[in-house]
Parts: sequence; C-alpha cells; structure tokens
Amino acid sequence: MAATQLDALIVGAGFSGIYQLYRLRQLGLSTRVVDMAGDVGGTWYWNRYPGAMSDTESYLYRFSWDEEDLLTYPWSRHYVKGPQVLEYLRHVVERHDLRKDMQFNTELVSADWNGQSNHWDVRLSTGEVLKVRYLITALGLLSKANYPDIPGASTFTGTLCHTAAWPEDLDLTGKRVGVIGCGSTGVQVITDIASRVKSLTCFQRSPQYSVPSGDRPVEPEYRKWVNENYDQIFDQVRNSIVGFGFTESTVPFKSVTSAEERDAIFEELWNKGNGFRFFFGGFCDLAIDREGNEAACAFIRKKISQIVKDPEKARKLSPHEYYARRPLCDAGYFEQFNRPNVDIVHLRETPIVSIRPQGIETTAGLVELDVIVFATGFDAIDGSYNRIRIRGRDGLTLKEKWEPRGPTSYLGVAVPSFPNLFLITGPQGPFTNLPPAIEAHVDLTTRLITHAEEVRKAQGDDSVGLIEALPEAEQEWCQRCENMAAGTLFHESASWIFGRNIPGKKIALRFYFGGLKSFYEAVNHVIEADYEGFRPINQSSPAKILSHDSPSEGIAPAVGMLDGVQSSTR
Repeated sequence: MAATQLDALIVGAGFSGIYQLYRLRQLGLSTRVVDMAGDVGGTWYWNRYPGAMSDTESYLYRFSWDEEDLLTYPWSRHYVKGPQVLEYLRHVVERHDLRKDMQFNTELVSADWNGQSNHWDVRLSTGEVLKVRYLITALGLLSKANYPDIPGASTFTGTLCHTAAWPEDLDLTGKRVGVIGCGSTGVQVITDIASRVKSLTCFQRSPQYSVPSGDRPVEPEYRKWVNENYDQIFDQVRNSIVGFGFTESTVPFKSVTSAEERDAIFEELWNKGNGFRFFFGGFCDLAIDREGNEAACAFIRKKISQIVKDPEKARKLSPHEYYARRPLCDAGYFEQFNRPNVDIVHLRETPIVSIRPQGIETTAGLVELDVIVFATGFDAIDGSYNRIRIRGRDGLTLKEKWEPRGPTSYLGVAVPSFPNLFLITGPQGPFTNLPPAIEAHVDLTTRLITHAEEVRKAQGDDSVGLIEALPEAEQEWCQRCENMAAGTLFHESASWIFGRNIPGKKIALRFYFGGLKSFYEAVNHVIEADYEGFRPINQSSPAKILSHDSPSEGIAPAVGMLDGVQSSTR
C-alpha cells in the first residue's frame, strides 16, 4: 500500500487536538486528526459517568481564541457538566468546519522516524500507512484507565464497569451499587447516584479533602459581567499560577496570627467554593507550610464532622494525610452519607479480599452488589504512550527511553532523539487549569512548526527545518521542575501526580509546578532567544540550552507571580 503523505498528523480529538488542528489549518498545512473514539471529546468522550463535571468554572472551561463564541455560547450554570462539555466541543468543530479533517475509530499503531526522508512512517489500525512531517500527540493527561488487580473480578455475575468506559444503557435505579475509589471521579459518581440507588457502598482507600464547588444557576447579571470583562479575565488567567480565574493569595499563613481570623478566611473560601480557590485563594503557602496545611486539614475535618451525622461514617471520611493532592470540589458529597442507603468501607481497615459472584468480599464479610463501579483513575500522562510504539532516531521507543527514570521532556512538549514529535500536555507540563495549559502548549508547538516551515521552504531542503530538543535542555528543564516541587507537600503525597497510584509504575515528577505565568515566561524566553534548547533549526549555528536565569517562581510559595506576561492568541 502506498503511503499517504501529510504535513501533520494529530493523535487525539479532545481539547488539544481540536485547537492544534485549528492552528495548523491556519498555516495551510495538510493535517489529519485520528482518534480511537467514535467522535470528538477526548477524555470527555470516554468519561460519561453520572455526575461528570469540570472543576473549572464554565466561563473558563473553553477556548479563549474565538471571542465571538465566548460572548454568545450559552452556559446556564457556574460549572459545566460532562454532556455540556461534549456539546461544546462538537459545536466548536462544526463552527470551524474541522470535522472534514478528522478520522474516528482509528488508532495510531506505530510511528517510526525515518532519518533518510526526515518523516515519520506511521501505521494506523485501519491498515493505512502515512508519511508525515510532524507528529503531534494530543492523548490527554487522563485517558488510560487504571483497572485494579482484584482477584475474582471475572467471576462477578452483575455489571462491572469503569467510569472511563461507562455503558450508555446502564440504569442504576434501584440497584445495589459498590463504588471502588473516591478521588474526583468517585466523589462525583457517589454524589450523583446516591439518591436513586437501592444501596450504595463506597470502598475507600484514601479519604479526600473536598470542598463545595459553589455550583448554582448563572444569573443574567453575572453573564453580562463575564462578557464585558473577557479580555481582562484571560489576561489574569495567563498571569496567574493555576489559571482558575481567581487572584491567588500572597498572604503567608503565619502572617495571620489569630486562629479565629484564619478560620474566617477558610470559612469564606468554603462558602465561595472551588478546591483550587480554597487551596490557593486564602494563603500563599499551604503547599509548603506544614502548620498552615494542617490548619486547612483540620478545618475540612471539622466541616465533615458537622455535615455527616453518623460519627463512625464521619471518622472514616476524615482524611489525616497532607492536603496535597489535586484539590477537589463537590456538589454535596459528604451529605450523601447521611442517607440510610449509603455506607462506607475504609479499605485500610477492612481490605478487599476478592470479588465474588455476588459482590465484594472484605475482611469484614461479603457486600452483595448488582453493580461494581471502578472509579480508580488513570495511568496518567505516560500511560497512554505505553500502548503506542513511537520509535525515534536512536532506535529506542518512547517507552524504552522513559523506563529508566520516568517520563521526561523539554517544556512538556519535545523529547530529544524524537525530531518533529510534539506532546501536548506531555510530562513536565504546567500543573494548572487544563484549557489554558493546552493553549500554551499548542501555541508553542505552532510557533516551532511555523519557524521550521519557514526555514525549510527558504532553503528548499527537507533535511533542514527539523525540531528536536537537546538532551541538555531536557535535563535542565526537568531539574527546574524538581526544584519547583522540592520542599512542597505534594512531593510527599501518594498521588497520581507522581505515578504513585499504579503499582510498579516509576515514581517521578510529571508536572511543572512553576505556574502558568512562569511557564509562559519560559516559553517566551525560549522563542526570543532563537529557540534555545532546540537543535539549530537550520543546522548551521551552535546549539543553545536553557539559560539559568529564566523564571523560577512557583507555588512554593505562590508569591510575586501576578505581573504582566505576553498574551496568547486573542
């Protein structure tokens, strides 16, 4: 079969793939998007479980680059639910006529760098062979579901499903349901289904620090304010740390000496809602100050004890680890445990022995169930790459390159020895609200490709115009990421952020904790310094690596991060 030639192939049709296609279409490049799903949506296509909700407010959980659409597209509540996210992404695709360049039910099987032609030789699950200049993986952070290894799972006679593969026809009304896992997904599922199932048992390993979301209907005056201030809103987002639309605090915990005043700050944040606001909006150093972190923990535990009427349930639901995972918010999670049909099993006290035909057996006995839901999260970031063979110029696959120390990259986008490969939200990308982080990565990738195309066309030579990160630049970027995380309590938590949720997975830092503003500054620095950290794109000038005086502020502590930064595409 003759290979089809394309300028670019994008793998994934979620937020990242949609925006990257839009940008490459602007450059006039022949581009195709492939996705193993049946339609657009990415993570949201697969995660259609009941209660699925973004923890970002609706006015920010969208693209910033279409101003007319920002002003006119409807959103009726402060937080957007899963079905509305899918509707929005489909709307964007139709609005910009992107579907004609998309191919669904198609998986990338392999991609091998061809050093003679300077192209990627790509094979798809359809049998088609492609020859592409630029390969862009928009696989998403959370796309490879994590199935726990529990003996007897295949013997269960009821329905067993993962939240990332939710059966469309599954009706839980009147069923005896067990939910394994109480991270963000488990919290959302339990909150949604508790009122309509016959019984609900939460099998919990780690209790969660979750705060109210503050979700409510949007009043016309609020929408009017947002529409009138979108320019300032997105400027603030790009100049912030986490990009959630609020101004992060610059107040150290210990600067407020009164316990009553500290609790008043926490109370105000609790009432406003949003997990990231609670963590970053009141004090600037909860990520590093153990006393401040414990004060936040104690406040949330007090709230749990006030909400949950059964003292034993409240005890099991009360966390005692550091408040240093991804901050969660909910629409009434703890209140559900006041229902007589809702119970909790603390797996650190009564572990699961096995799954039986009738249900789940713990050391305390058998819990009979009709449905078992795995809300057990994902093999995050690099997990999706392990099912694809991407082989670079040195003969190693991406998986093999990452095995010794965990996944690494330069700026979260480029990997040495893998020319013209771009990873949108790859390892060591910013730990922030995802849509603006995605836009930052896509904008960087587009700038790199634009520069490479200009060089290649100017010289009329396909052997130039290659984009490849230098090993020294990757090493320095990863060290900067380590420096950012060092001393934070995030580093001491058993979180998927570091790969600790998957048995046997390499424990490694997978995010840049410097904040969105600092990331934009680092990217602008790289571009203005003639794309330093990348091999010379015209193969004629000496290589430069990332300089030591680039931005270094971060969430540890989150101080001094709110001054100007170059805007993105609007």
